[in-house]
Amino acid sequence: MGRLFGTDGIRGVANRDPMTSQTALKIGQALAYILRKKNHRPRIILGKDTRLSGYMLETALATGICSMGADVVLVGPMPTPGIAFITNNMDADAGVVISASHNPYEDNGIKIFANSGYKLNNEQEAKIEELVFSGRLTELLPPSRDIGKAYREEDALGRYIVFLRHTFPKRVNLEGMKIAVDCANGATYKVAPTLFKEMRAEVIGLNMNPDGTNINRDSGSLHPELLAKTVLSRKADIGVAFDGDGDRLIAVDEKGGIVTGDRIIAICAGYLKEKSKLKNNLVVTTVMSNVGLIEALKKLDIDRVETTVGDRFVLEKMKEVDAYLGGEDSGHIIFRKHHTTGDGIITALQLMAVMQGTGKPLSELSEIMKTYPQILENIEVSERKDIEKLPKLRDAIKQAESALGSSGRVLVRYSGTQLLLRIMVEGPSEKEVKNHIRQIAKAARESLS
Repeated sequence: MGRLFGTDGIRGVANRDPMTSQTALKIGQALAYILRKKNHRPRIILGKDTRLSGYMLETALATGICSMGADVVLVGPMPTPGIAFITNNMDADAGVVISASHNPYEDNGIKIFANSGYKLNNEQEAKIEELVFSGRLTELLPPSRDIGKAYREEDALGRYIVFLRHTFPKRVNLEGMKIAVDCANGATYKVAPTLFKEMRAEVIGLNMNPDGTNINRDSGSLHPELLAKTVLSRKADIGVAFDGDGDRLIAVDEKGGIVTGDRIIAICAGYLKEKSKLKNNLVVTTVMSNVGLIEALKKLDIDRVETTVGDRFVLEKMKEVDAYLGGEDSGHIIFRKHHTTGDGIITALQLMAVMQGTGKPLSELSEIMKTYPQILENIEVSERKDIEKLPKLRDAIKQAESALGSSGRVLVRYSGTQLLLRIMVEGPSEKEVKNHIRQIAKAARESLS
């Protein structure tokens, strides 16, 4: 049997397998089929980001869902966490997002949420894969009288905005704050500026004109450089940068300093602990978290549980240990009290709530942790070979680990969504880190060419 689902849904180059209309139609059929019950017509929310291929895949998925006897609620461009919320809020049986998150516009993907607002579990994904590759979907189609309907929900964005507003402290707004907002020409381009304006902030908008091909291009959470310049030139109090589907946030302080996910976690964890609101005095981080965050949490006397990279694994661990806060340096942060998944806008609101609650500028709050030099390098690969069976690469990694000892870290892993080998080296000095990453990258290219 083939494989569709990776660590974060289904993803690939648009108009190439598996991100084709034909496969999307089968996925829609398979999803609708597993949700069908006697005397029950499933209802499925369908949203997307702003990629050109979203139109094609939206039509194919809706066709497949309706052909298998389920109804489709089309909500148009909306952040991934917005679809998770709407799925639960409208009591739908599932929610589907067409998005490749922070990837370039040429890529696209499909993420599926259950009625609870959490992503499908492995067993449910396996059932969909089995049906897609079984060749049996045509014979499972219902009679003509049971074909589903598709209709648009015009109020979805409004519902989501109300939900977001309620995650902010009551009787507090953003009046007096000047916020620079970079929407990466993605799914937050309507909701984020609208929300902040409704909360009485002065909003400076960047990259809010999607054309289907400019999503994530030199913008958003992956490229906050323009945002930093804008914060300085316009004297903003804070800059917030989202990725294409709105589940990540990278911030910029009033001095133009980049505030990544680890630092945001430290700031929010410290504030929640001070207010006795950090459930179980616990934060979930990943193996990619900066040593500076680990040290900061120790100083704050906050317990930490570590998991592998990926929002799915962070959330699973948070549920397992009953943690309120967890996330990654990439800006994918989960506030489980408020939502079932990472939400960049909620993260921005929680960060601003700390600023409002303490009366301190973001640059001062950011002093809560020191960041150790960390360099990431991505190597394109044609296949994911076992690193332990590549002597040259394996030895280069071991040499770097031995040299750094307890003062640094080395992490080499394959991307779960792209054919990339990700190399991360962290250490006491940038010169030393660069030297180690150069040696590992050289060995990787020679071993994987």
